[in-house]
Amino acid sequence: MSETLLPAISPDIIQSLYAVAVGFAVAGVCASGYQLVRLHLPSFQMLETGPMAARFAAVPLLIFSAPFLIMRNTVRGRRFERRRAELVMVATVIAGLWSLMSGTVVVMALQALVSV
Repeated sequence: MSETLLPAISPDIIQSLYAVAVGFAVAGVCASGYQLVRLHLPSFQMLETGPMAARFAAVPLLIFSAPFLIMRNTVRGRRFERRRAELVMVATVIAGLWSLMSGTVVVMALQALVSV
């Protein structure tokens, strides 16, 4: 009676969880770094104000700091405006998926740098 034990969590799931964690960490670092330099947090309104060059320069920052910004806005809205739980759940899922995508990009870039 030799039974093969299946792993509880597959390596793909572990890698995805790692990418989500890296994505949220990079989002926090990007937003905090911007706040350190400019003395205010970034926001999605950066795409609407200022000269065109500043708007284009804000795109990479907002791409990588978006999960942090979405969760910050969600927590603030839930605390002060009493948003519905369904909207909070949807915003959390969007932030998590965005974090998964940006974290995957960061992990792949780091792997490419290490292998060179």
